[in-house]
Amino acid sequence: MPKPATMTVQTENSATNATVLLSGTGGQGLQLMGRLLAEAASMHEGLNVVQTRSYGPEARGGASKSQVVISSGEIDDLRNPTCDILVCLSQQACDRYYSCLREDGVFIVDSTNVGVVPTTRALELPMTRLATETCGSPMMTNVVGLGVLSAYTKIVSLAALKRAVNDSVKPNFRDQNIQALELGHVSARDMVTSMPETKRERIPNFANVLAS
Repeated sequence: MPKPATMTVQTENSATNATVLLSGTGGQGLQLMGRLLAEAASMHEGLNVVQTRSYGPEARGGASKSQVVISSGEIDDLRNPTCDILVCLSQQACDRYYSCLREDGVFIVDSTNVGVVPTTRALELPMTRLATETCGSPMMTNVVGLGVLSAYTKIVSLAALKRAVNDSVKPNFRDQNIQALELGHVSARDMVTSMPETKRERIPNFANVLAS
């Protein structure tokens, strides 16, 4: 299916927006994932953010999503149905939302749960397996995914995500969430390091995109 080639949307004040679509299955913590990303970007990186959430039937076991639009300036148009970054934690979400990804967008999948990936350009990491084996619970997959997102796209820093966890997560769960963030970040960083230089050079740096 053909997709629009434009990667970012310009607002009226020439600021650049980056749209992140976090997707998975209801119960995987997509709303917390989106909230932590939004808080890291807005409260700890000084960026403007709008988060939208899906509820209703999608939240009861079907494909679920949380969209976060991040900008260095005003966000004045949320009608664009496409995204710059797509994270899929389930096969159902991959099948449903892949068509939303722009042609040159970043695609991150949990290879534990996504067995059929529609492109060879995806970053595939077994996030659920890593969360289960290292953090002791598959419920940490969403936070592992945020660490992967940070390392691979640089849209927010690991430090900002850790501050968001400290602000929003109950004290008895903070250490486990910080561990999950670091696990995802290191895993993605190591995979990027192992890539050929020509492939690494094609990974968009969203810190630079948002600063432009």
